[in-house]
Parts: sequence; structure tokens; C-alpha cells
Amino acid sequence: RILFLDGAMGTMVQRRELEEDDFRGERFADHAGDLKGNNDLLSLTRPDIIRGIHTQFLEAGCDIIETNTFSATRIGMADYAMEPVARELNVASAKLAREAVESVMVQDPSRRCYVAGAIGPTNRTASISPDVNDPGYRAVTFDELVGVYREQTEALIEGGVDILLPETTFDTLNLKAALFAIEEVFLERGERLPVMVSVTITDASGRTLSGQTTEAFWNSIAHAKPFTVGINCALGAKEMAPYIRELSRIANTFVHCYPNAGLPNPLAETGYDERPVDTAAALRDLADQGLLNVAGGCCGTTPAHLQAIIETLTDVKPRLPEGRPASLRLSGLEPQDIGDRTGQLAMVGERTNVMGSPKFKKLIKEGDFETALALARQQVENGANVIDICFDEGLLDAEKCMRKFLNLLASDPDISRVPIMVDSSKWTVLEEGLKCLQGKGIVNSISLKGGEEEFLRQASLCRRYGAAAVVMAFDEKGQAATIDDKVAIAERVYRLLTEQLEFPPEDIIFDLNILTVATGMEEHNDYAVNFIEAVRQVKTRCPGVRTSGGVSNISFSFRGNNVVREAMHSAFLYHAVDAGLDMGIVNAGMLEVYEQIDKELLE
Repeated sequence: RILFLDGAMGTMVQRRELEEDDFRGERFADHAGDLKGNNDLLSLTRPDIIRGIHTQFLEAGCDIIETNTFSATRIGMADYAMEPVARELNVASAKLAREAVESVMVQDPSRRCYVAGAIGPTNRTASISPDVNDPGYRAVTFDELVGVYREQTEALIEGGVDILLPETTFDTLNLKAALFAIEEVFLERGERLPVMVSVTITDASGRTLSGQTTEAFWNSIAHAKPFTVGINCALGAKEMAPYIRELSRIANTFVHCYPNAGLPNPLAETGYDERPVDTAAALRDLADQGLLNVAGGCCGTTPAHLQAIIETLTDVKPRLPEGRPASLRLSGLEPQDIGDRTGQLAMVGERTNVMGSPKFKKLIKEGDFETALALARQQVENGANVIDICFDEGLLDAEKCMRKFLNLLASDPDISRVPIMVDSSKWTVLEEGLKCLQGKGIVNSISLKGGEEEFLRQASLCRRYGAAAVVMAFDEKGQAATIDDKVAIAERVYRLLTEQLEFPPEDIIFDLNILTVATGMEEHNDYAVNFIEAVRQVKTRCPGVRTSGGVSNISFSFRGNNVVREAMHSAFLYHAVDAGLDMGIVNAGMLEVYEQIDKELLE
């Protein structure tokens, strides 16, 4: 059946018209700053009020109640200079909700009710600069968010929650940090709780505050395998409808919706337009379309709203989750699906790679990141589906460059709409890049060069950051050049990733080493043919994977002769794509049409 989540804690607190003394209590009577408005603090100073609100929602028929911890992180408490009590607030709030749930279940043993630990988004954004004059600045880092979310998660579990609920997500990178922290706690504890994940679509644009569409958001966080995914806050159920429909279409898990009581109205008792019957009717419409598994309320919804919702939806059958066919689904601000149909090539723009673009390297060395961004924009305009970004050069601080460039890039929606491939031979640089991506990107690359243990460690982190991974055809012996060696390494990697890490095959991208031909050495002459045949075999022997390669490597012997190089790239791709090559790292816009290559040159 459909489960029912509670309504708005904030609305119910505001109805009590509390004063400063209520928030201070005896314990914080001498606190230096004002505390009125710090609703989470009431779990310590007026627990009777919070427990009473929980009980009202439970008596209305709710199955799940949320803890009073929306802002109970060190970041949230910094507004009141109360960072040291953050952990205690979460434990106390979870215990209060637990007490209310247990009391109701004792009174009515037929009921099963649950406590969801509310984890708010904080008041800082990891993807957006608060300073319009400095788009590369961030008020919070990924690591800082992981730290505060980890503390909150541990405390909520200690207090006895059944579910974790990161909610009101306006910046997906903040949510990815929360999910990273939650997974860290689960791994250390050796046990898991269900995780409900909730996003906020801010207006009729259908995007989050940080610019992502609904599908791009789901692609970014699907790796976490949430128990439910859904939408809350900002909009009423009518305005949410198209985005709930989209989420229900694409998500392979349960879907929830807990809207505001319509739009803000300062003249209304709750501060919002809708009466209980209105909110219930709007949610009934979504439920009748087979879109919901969990329904509840956000801002402006009271126990009366929830009672009406429950009475109206109680006889409606829940949505049956259906998964889409597996595919490599990436995202920037917008989704990017790289399918497995032979004959289609996704282009990865190579011009933002210091090893492949002298112009880009010069601009970065001169510190001219703004002009360097223009090269990324040019690649997208020329048709690149993904942008490759690399700063592997001896005189550059690659970690610092990666962070700065990606933060600047995030402020340009014309570029950041496509997914990012973070490219480096150093894991620390790759990880720095992953901490800047709100979308689902690609790591380029990892390999068995350092042995299985390190390879699996890096691969598992790719999953936790929500990234696909390029795996090079390298092992402990070195680079694979023959068909047999390329295929053998790919099969070994495939077994390791799918059997030991449950890594989705569609998120594995094999780079089978495009090596330079026409070097004058006879043993190099078969490198192109070996790559093409290895692609053909790997796509058969490793079902579901994608293949990629740096195309310009093939013609390196002819550097300086662009006519020959571009013809070689086109001819090579013509055959490689036919064999099953899915992605090519290329200079988007500089590929010649195969049929238009001069016949003599082609021969």
C-alpha cells in the first residue's frame, strides 16, 4: 500500500507562537545571541512540544514521522553559534520521535510506524558561488559537507531512527556528499538503513536551484540505490506533477511526494493557499496515475492535511517500480545517455587536456582560466557529448587546477550541461575532480597496473562518488598491445568489478589502448587492427560494457600534418565504430566525413 509521511514541523511550531525564552530554556538562558527561530533546539528546551507534534501526526494516521533535525548540522547551528550541540540535537530528536512512535504502537499493536532521520541541505551550496564576482569561490567544500553529514548520520542512528532522509535538495553535490557520508557510516557499522532521497524543483523551469533537470538529478544519485526517491518543498502537488511523472518513469525504486500546501499566502492560517481537501485531491490525482509509493506534506501541511491525504489515498494501489533497460546514463545539468547500439559514437572533447592541446596548456600555465573555458564551450558547440579535462603536466598543481577549472565551469550552463570526464594518471587528481561534480561524470582512468587491491579500492570509490570508470588495458606486467592481451585484461577486470563490487557493466568503459601506427617499426603496424578486433571481442565477452579510446594517438607519427591526421582519424573510427566502439576522445568539430576523404589518401 501507499505509506504516509508526516507534515510540516515548522508550520506546527509557528502555530505555537513561541518566544525567545522557549528556545533558550534554562540551559541556554545566558547564550550570547538570539535563539528564536532555531526550531531544532526545541528538542532540548521544549521536548514536550516536539513530542506532541509527532503524536498529532501519528494520530492523524501517518506511518513515518521525521525527526526535528532539518538544520541540526554544525553548518546549520553556526547561524546561532551553537555548533557544539549539533550531535546532541540529533540524538535527542531521534529519541523523541522514537518515544512518540513506540507509544502509538503500544496503544495500537496493529500499527507499524517508523522514524525517518531528517537531513537538510544546509544553507550553503557546493556547486554555486555565493559571490557573483568570483564564480570559482565556494562557501563549503565536499569534504566539509561529508564531515557534518557523517556526524549527523551517526547521531541519528544512535538515537534510534529506522530510515535516513536527506531532503529538500537544491544542490545535487550537497546530496552526493550526504550520500557519501551515509555510505561511509554504513560500511563502518556493517549494517544499513533504508535511505529516502528527496529533491526540490524550485519553479516551472523544472530544475533544481543548481540547474539540474529531474532526469539529470536521478542519473547523479542512482548509484546510491535509495529506498525511495521523490520531490518535496517549493511547489504544491499540482505544480510538481510533471516532475513526479518524470521521476516515476525513470526511477527503478519507490517514488515519494510530499508537497507544500500550494503556494505561499501570508494571509492564510498556515501561510499557504491549500486547505486539507485541496492538497489531498492533488495527491489523489498523482496516486490515481500510479505514480506514488509514499505521500506526505511539506511546508504548510498540518495534521488535518495529513488526515485528509490518508483518507483520500488509502484505497489507491501503490506504484509498481519498473527499471529501464541498462545504459550508460551520465549527467551534467542535463542527462546524457550513451547507448550500446553499434554504429553510434559519443564524442568526448579533448581540447581541455593539457597533454593534447598546446593552446589549453599555455592558457592554464598563464593562469588564464576564463579563456581556457572558451575551449570547453567550443567543444560543446561543436557536438561533444562529454568534455575531457586533464592537467597532468609537471609544472602544474594538477589538484588545484582541476578544482578551480571545474568550479568555474560549473558557473557556465552552456558547458556544464554536458557530463565531465576527469582525466589524470594520479588518483588524488581524479578524486579532487569528483568532489566538484554534481552530475554523474567519468573517471579516466583506473587500471590493474598497481595490483588488484588498489584497483578495487579506486573502483569502489568511483561508485561512491557516483561516477562511471574508464579502465585501461594495463595490468601488473604493463600495457596490452596484442588482441589476446587486451581481451584477457578486459575479462579479468570485468569479473573483478561485477563479482566483487557489483559494479554495473554499463558503467565500465574499456580503453583498449589506441597505439600509434606508421612509426617505422614493423611490430607497430598492426596496432590499429588489433584495437578494432579487441573492441569487437570485448563487446561480446563482457556484456553491457562500453569502449572508448584516445583517437589522436593513432596518427601521432604525422603530427604537424593535420590533413593526414584527420583523414586517419576518420578512417580509423569508421571501422572501430562498426566493431562496437562507443566513445572516442576527439577534437569535436574536426572529424572529416569518411566518404569525403580523398580516395588516394584513403587508400
